[in-house]
Amino acid sequence: MAYQKQLSKEQALQKARHYCGYQERSHTEVKEKLYSYGLRKTDVEELLSQLIEENYLNEERYATMFAGGKFRMKQWGRVKIRYELKQKRVSEYCIKKAMKEIDEEDYLKTLDKLASVKWNSVKGEGVNHFVKMSKTTDYLVQKGFEMELVRAAVARLRQSSAEKE
Repeated sequence: MAYQKQLSKEQALQKARHYCGYQERSHTEVKEKLYSYGLRKTDVEELLSQLIEENYLNEERYATMFAGGKFRMKQWGRVKIRYELKQKRVSEYCIKKAMKEIDEEDYLKTLDKLASVKWNSVKGEGVNHFVKMSKTTDYLVQKGFEMELVRAAVARLRQSSAEKE
């Protein structure tokens, strides 16, 4: 990283407030940002505590916003969301709480919609049900949906396309 002049604790706090005010951040992201300002460990810990007290930083709120956003916007499944939150060192408690905020009915509808779109997009020479099942399954697992839910969704598609034939 390019050298930048060290900020005073007060300057760093102002910048951190702005950084957290712009969008929800994880504790880890903010900690790294404070270190990038050239602060020492004791100052970083102190400023983190202050940001939490002032409610600029709230891990539970961050986890919930992250999970909801990734599910709605990118249509990620719980497995992928959980993995990403763990990468950001979010606590297990906050991850569990965030997962509960994802509506089960919406989740299953999204899974079925993604499965159907993928299933219908698999075309070409020599494409049979096994190829469609495999490609659809791989796609949904990569999106982060649970294997047992993926299998059930693919089985429903296989059943309905068999009935059409």
